[in-house]
Amino acid sequence: MHNKVIAFNNAQRTTKTDFRAGDVVKVHRKIKEGEKERIQIFEGMIIAMKGGQSSSPMMTVRKVSKGGYGVEIIVPVFSPMIEKIELVKRAAVRRSKLYYIRDKAAKALRFKFTDGSDIITEEFSQVAQEEEQKEAEQKELAQQEAQKAREEKRARDAQKAAEKEQAEKEAENDVAQKKEEAEAEKKPEDETDDSTAQEVEPPAESTKQAEKEEKK
Repeated sequence: MHNKVIAFNNAQRTTKTDFRAGDVVKVHRKIKEGEKERIQIFEGMIIAMKGGQSSSPMMTVRKVSKGGYGVEIIVPVFSPMIEKIELVKRAAVRRSKLYYIRDKAAKALRFKFTDGSDIITEEFSQVAQEEEQKEAEQKELAQQEAQKAREEKRARDAQKAAEKEQAEKEAENDVAQKKEEAEAEKKPEDETDDSTAQEVEPPAESTKQAEKEEKK
């Protein structure tokens, strides 16, 4: 049941995200003021990510304002009030929760950052490689299916040819058998005709002899 809930939550997500603690992001929030609506950008560092298995994970974003005051917002990643979230840069951190930076000044935090564009290009290259691999697998699968279909067609054609040849042989055998039966039926008729002809001939000779005797 737990796995089904996780699968359902993952299906509810609109896009794939790969945000983590240590990312500096720009959150574009929709702000309604009466009938008007505007976009407000909040730029800060993600200090915590929660709800990784839920339908909408929550991120805690912290920034230090001009007066030196720390400001934090908790943002549902897939909220309809969020226009988009941009990745600016990524810090090399070893923790999943960075609550300790609340007690430190910004200058005391010596993170090594990686530009977001480089990360995006790497992700895009990985995605492109995965897509190419999937396309190659699909192409190979299609070729295998086509080869299998060709082999099945050849087998069907060979079976049809064998059946046709067998049917022709059977038809020839039937014709030959019918001819033999017809010839067998004709032979007794010829024999009966010959016998009747032999029976009729002797009376003809006797009549000729009788005629000769009368002439004499």
